[in-house]
Amino acid sequence: MTQVKAGDTVAIHYTGTLHSGETFDSSQGREPLEFTVGSGQIIPGLDNAIPGMAVGDKKTVEVPCAEAYGEADPNARQAVPRAQVPPEIPLEMGMQLQMQSPDGQAIPVTVVELTEEEVTLDANHPLAGKDLNFEIELVEIKAA
Repeated sequence: MTQVKAGDTVAIHYTGTLHSGETFDSSQGREPLEFTVGSGQIIPGLDNAIPGMAVGDKKTVEVPCAEAYGEADPNARQAVPRAQVPPEIPLEMGMQLQMQSPDGQAIPVTVVELTEEEVTLDANHPLAGKDLNFEIELVEIKAA
């Protein structure tokens, strides 16, 4: 039976949950996720769990935040004067916005605090600082 090795392109079905049991992502009802093992296309903790699996294998993988989206960086939060936000943008807690870095890169941010004077934006990935759990099933291997 063929087993996955680094460099193989694979397809997996997965469900990602937090320790609370809340599902944050799943391939259920969609095409399986396809990627090349060891290429850095997915988070390291999940990528490292795939070698050695065979088509049809299922497993549960616990991924600590350091092997997922890293620790939340307090420096990635920034308070902006509310007057700098265009008035046509309705601000709500948890709302996703995009800012531009000085070099023109789009940076996704989340509104995490609102006062009359300021809006606090967080550029951390929404799953930063969280340990993740995945139920995975290997559905296809395209050998390298």
